[in-house]
Amino acid sequence: MPLIKDGRFITDAWRHLGDADTTPEGDAVTVSLTRWTSERDALYRREGRVGLRLPNDAAAMALARDIERFDLITLSFPRFTDGRAYSQARVLRARLGFRGELRATGDVLRDQLLFMRRCGIDAFEVGDRAAAENWLAAFEDFGLFYQPAEDARPWIARQRVG
Repeated sequence: MPLIKDGRFITDAWRHLGDADTTPEGDAVTVSLTRWTSERDALYRREGRVGLRLPNDAAAMALARDIERFDLITLSFPRFTDGRAYSQARVLRARLGFRGELRATGDVLRDQLLFMRRCGIDAFEVGDRAAAENWLAAFEDFGLFYQPAEDARPWIARQRVG
């Protein structure tokens, strides 16, 4: 699946493990929240980067004690009408101070990319690459914002002061 990060298409360097897959040493791997919960100590000690696949019905605040261990957290958008992962992104960035990669997966739509980025998501798994080619322009659809957000773009009130 094509991956957008830093305004371009990149190759996914992460290996996404199933709950029954063996965990290779040294590889960058993602695991489910269920697997993290049951194998936390072993995964914490392993060599290599660890990512977490967070379901959109999980409480992001529950990750507070482990947040520094993750290099990647994927957020699930199972349907475009389900926006719980937006809230998870804001909690992870603003409240927990997560600085690793936040990746949107699932039903990621072009019209939502800018808003996902504003919430702190910085990587996006998108569908068919041919349809995704014009998606990079989505980040420039709007230039002015009324609310502060995680992407550090100045909002209108801040621009008026300066």
